[in-house]
Amino acid sequence: MKSVLTAAGSLRRLRPGRALRSGLPALLPLLLVVAAACGDDHLTRFPQSTFAPATEMAEEQMFLFHLTMWMGIAVGLLTFGLMAWILWKFRYRPGGPEAQQFHGNTTLEIAWTLLPALIVAVIAVFTVRAIFITQPEPPANALNVRVIGKQWWWEFQYPVGKDTIVTANEIHVPVGQPVQLLLESDNVLHSFWVPQMAGKRDLITNRVNRLIFTPREPGVYMGQCAEFCGDSHALMKMRLIAHTPEGFRQWLENEARPAVEPTDSASAVAVGKKLVTQGVCAGCHVIKGTPMVGRTGPVLTHFGRRRTLAAGILENNAENLRQWVRNAPSVKPGSKMPQLGGDIPNGLTEEQITYIVAYLQSLQ
Repeated sequence: MKSVLTAAGSLRRLRPGRALRSGLPALLPLLLVVAAACGDDHLTRFPQSTFAPATEMAEEQMFLFHLTMWMGIAVGLLTFGLMAWILWKFRYRPGGPEAQQFHGNTTLEIAWTLLPALIVAVIAVFTVRAIFITQPEPPANALNVRVIGKQWWWEFQYPVGKDTIVTANEIHVPVGQPVQLLLESDNVLHSFWVPQMAGKRDLITNRVNRLIFTPREPGVYMGQCAEFCGDSHALMKMRLIAHTPEGFRQWLENEARPAVEPTDSASAVAVGKKLVTQGVCAGCHVIKGTPMVGRTGPVLTHFGRRRTLAAGILENNAENLRQWVRNAPSVKPGSKMPQLGGDIPNGLTEEQITYIVAYLQSLQ
């Protein structure tokens, strides 16, 4: 009983103003952290940002996010403000009268039933509007790109007349033209996500999903798989590269050409071509203009023009490519590409890997 009375006395001695002043120093570090998150260079530090929309779909999703966020903030401020006023108005005062007991208030009960219903109704109206905006019919002038989720990389196919241009891990689109992505998977569930273009859209086996948007500004936009799909799910990245209409036309024309033949039959590039087109690489890859017909791995016709390798996790340079050819599973666990060099029996020598790297980098 004595301990209870002591605790009650301590509570009476604690004044709201003093409690607030004592809590401010503890809040300052939190406020500094929140303020630090408001910098202008967030796209540099966090390139996969939803807060810099570059299409009409991304802007609609951002509007819906802001609507629900600000309505939630308003409800929170109202609720905590009312609670703070009640705590101050009806706080304990030494010698004050005993608190009046009552229950039931029809006006209040109607108000706190109608107000949440009204908030939910407003959010529902704008949500339904967003559904229709983000699920449009493809315009007649839309660029159709077939997207196939692989293990663990992305394949992009562009039907051009009777031909189909195939590339990997970098999707190229023109600014100002609607783009329709036809999303598929040849293994497990994946999710296509380039935050500045649009929200996530699943790739499901034996089903084709659609995603339609219109890029507004040229640039490189980061993306990745957003659905857990296996060992290297986090390493299944991509880049969406938005060109000017003329730049996209030039890229498409170059991709339609076969691989460039080495000019010197005795050069490292020519030796590398022989190793690639007549060796183990030919079983999994395609290089247009050569006898290679494998379809397990990415098409390599213009591999040297790509900015990255291994589905966007490594810069496409000689050292990284050497490591990838030598031992791909050490870079991407679970990759279907096997270890080809190093300490394995009958593997590629370092000299052979050098020739292969020279040839692959020449594929512009």
